Formats: sequence, structure tokens, C-alpha cells
Amino acid sequence: MDDLLAARLQMAISLAFHIIFAVIGIAMPLMMVIAEWFWLRTGEEAYLMLTKRWAKGTAILFAVGAVSGTVLSFELGLLWPNFMGWAGSIIGMPFSLEGFAFFTEAIFLGIYLYGWQRVSPRMHILAGVLIALSGAASGIFVVIANAWMNTPTGFRLAEGRPVDIDPIAAMLNPAAFSQALHMILAAYAATGFAVAGIHAFLLLRDHRNLFHRRALSIALVIGGITAILQPLSGDILARTVARNQPVKLAAFEGQFRTESGAPLRIGGIPDVEAGITRYALEIPYGLSLLAFHDPRATVKGLDAVPRDQWPPVKVVHIAFQIMVAAGFAMMGVALWGGWLLWRQRAFFDSPWFLRAVTAATPLGFIAIEAGWIVTEVGRQPWIIYGIMRTAEAVTPMPGLKIPFIMFTLLYLFLATVVTWLLLHQVRESPRVVESNPQEQPRDNEYITT
Repeated sequence: MDDLLAARLQMAISLAFHIIFAVIGIAMPLMMVIAEWFWLRTGEEAYLMLTKRWAKGTAILFAVGAVSGTVLSFELGLLWPNFMGWAGSIIGMPFSLEGFAFFTEAIFLGIYLYGWQRVSPRMHILAGVLIALSGAASGIFVVIANAWMNTPTGFRLAEGRPVDIDPIAAMLNPAAFSQALHMILAAYAATGFAVAGIHAFLLLRDHRNLFHRRALSIALVIGGITAILQPLSGDILARTVARNQPVKLAAFEGQFRTESGAPLRIGGIPDVEAGITRYALEIPYGLSLLAFHDPRATVKGLDAVPRDQWPPVKVVHIAFQIMVAAGFAMMGVALWGGWLLWRQRAFFDSPWFLRAVTAATPLGFIAIEAGWIVTEVGRQPWIIYGIMRTAEAVTPMPGLKIPFIMFTLLYLFLATVVTWLLLHQVRESPRVVESNPQEQPRDNEYITT
């Protein structure tokens, strides 16, 4: 394993691990605040218990996310010094703003966790709102920095170096809005479905538990609405990619030839040597229509650039298909839930629907991991698209295998700890049931009227 491969693998593992906690940190506070709002409106004990449980879970995941995020910041400087030296003055602003948002989230999370009975209910829920907003802002600023790597703006090249730097223009790069929108919706959809799936599974075993019913309702509404909106944001992002990164579009669609009226391919396996995508279901004119809203539009293929500028086509295409399949599966479950509501049936009254939600638990995170493979691997061989190759940015320091092993072991340890803590949280979930004069409460059970 050479040093470039070791650096890329280490960064990939770090990002794949951290992104889970990042998206939960974006979405979980919103669900926590909604549960508290329902408690203040209704006075129902189940909502208060739910708020406090979700707050504890948010704190656990925030702490681990802070550790993994700190490791990532070190890795940027240690593994990619040439990139940071070249681009630091351009994308330093979104990273600085992300740090400000992170500290804001940490401050108000402390107030939220320890402010019960110490601040007014209005101030307490306001602290929760600020956690949710700062968590979303933190994610947006990081995605803006990544979007700049895909569509670099805000500077002028002079003898290979950036001059006339405009950090605001860099933040407002062509991919910033579409990537940020797609990522934020993905965070809410993935977290909503993950939380809903856990409570749907528990409802299949304990149908009367109001604690799980309330949790499922909140999580599924958030996850379902954003899952339905996600294809729209995907369409916006795909058109941005088509205009600014045609080679990436060609890779994830398996489009080897430049052609007018290009078909949309569903599935298939790219054969790079033959220059075709085998076994794909092709929809005539579909790609031209989706990418340019014109069925006769010309779509650039991989043949538009030299072979040494192609990304790993098979990896990108398969990851893209996995992302789309997972996203549409979530949207299907969400539409099923909407149909149940339209028929005036509760989510938890359909065992088959609960099983479907349970099965969809990991789909959001699978889609996110696959989507970041599409984004990052699809940009290769560039770290800054069209300007700096990844091989030019890596550290010249030898022996990267050792930190690769050490950091991987650290992530495995953190994953084990988090899994144990969250399983403990789930096992200790309270049982809240409607009052029944013939039933006595058991341990860890609450009766509501």
C-alpha cells in the first residue's frame, strides 16, 4: 500500500465514521425540540420522557462526533499539507464559521442538559432551537467548503498560485447551495428513518407503549417529508454537476460516449475496457431530460477527456445506484405512511408498515455513505477540480500505514463504546401506557390519563 493510497483510505474511513455523527447532530436536536414543544402544549408525560431520552442520546453522539471531527481536522493538515497551504486562505472562512457554530451548539447543549428547573420553559426550548440551528449551520459550512473543491471560485490563478482571493465568492460557489440542500435533507431523512425504525421495531413487541408511538410519529414525519423532498434536491444537484463537472456526471451515469438524447441508465455494470455499461435498463432521452430539461440535449461522455482524468467509473456508478435505490425506497415508505394518514389510520396500527419502517432503518445512512463516495471518488483524480490533483496534495512523509492503523483502531473503539451506550439507552426505554383501572404498572412503566 503506497502513501497516497494510505492517506486516501485513512481520510475515507475517518469521513465515513464522522459523517454518521455529523448528520445525527444536525437532525436529532430538531426532533428533541419538537418533542419538548408537544410536552409544553399537551403536558403529556411521554413527550417529556422522550425529550430527555433524545437529549441524552444527542449528548453522547455529540461528544463522539467532537472527537472524530478533531481527528479529521488534524488529518487535513497532516495528510494534505499542500492542499491546505494552497487553499487554506480561500476556504478558511467556512471552516472558521463551522467552528463558531460548533462551539455555539456545545454551549447551548450544556444549557439544555443542565437547565431543567434552572431556566424558564421558554428559555429552555429556545436553547434547544439554537442547538438545532447551530448544528445545521455547522453541517452547511463544511459542505460549502467541499462544494468549493468541486467548483472552485473566488480567486484568480497567477503562475499556478491563487491571487485576488475573495472568500465570500468562494463560499458562494456554484455547487454550494445544491450540495448543502441535498446534504441537510439527507441528514434529516437518514436520522428520522433510523430513529423511526428503532421505535417501530419496539412497537412490534409492545404495541401499547405511548413512548414509542410518540417517538415514531415525530421521527417518521421528519424523515418522511425530507425523503420525499430529497429527489427534488437531487435533481438540482445533478444539473449543477452536469454544468460544472460533466466527467463526474458521465461516471455515475455510466455514460462513455458524448451523445445527444442520452438515455438514463438504471443499474448495470460499467465495462471500462469496452466503453459500455452492461445489463442496464435504459430509458431513452432520460439523462438529457433530467440533466438539462431537454430530451435532445448533448451530454458529455467520458470520451470528452483523456483517460488519465477518468475517475474509477465502476465504483462511482455502483455507489450512485445504491444511493438512488436507498433514497427511493425511503420515499416509498414515506408515501405509504402518508397514504395511511390520508386514510385516517395511525402508523402503528399497521404491522406491515412497522416492519417496512424497521427494514428501512439503515437506508438513510447507506445512501449518505454511498453519496459521499460518488462526490469524492467522482472528483478524482482532482482534489481541487481541474486545478490540483490528489497526488500533488498528499504529504511527502513516509510511513502513513502506522497512523492509518492507529486511527482505524480508535474509530473501532469509539464505535464499540457508542453502540454499547445507545443499546443501553434503548433497553432502558420507559413504558408509558394509557390508564386502565384493571392494570397495575410494572417496573419502568408509567400510567397516563
